[in-house]
Amino acid sequence: MAEKKLKVTLVKSVIGTKQDHRATVRGLGLRRLNSSAVLEDTAAVRGMINKVAYLVKCEG
Repeated sequence: MAEKKLKVTLVKSVIGTKQDHRATVRGLGLRRLNSSAVLEDTAAVRGMINKVAYLVKCEG
């Protein structure tokens, strides 16, 4: 069975956001605006995406 992947893209700047939200964005592997990362679809990753949903765009 193939592993599910999610493509996450940073679409809003982290300037002015909470420090832990910035850390979550970095934890997702996103550095600058419009950078993308392909991640495994796990509960932990989904929780991180949910926390910073206002900053990122997610494609399944």
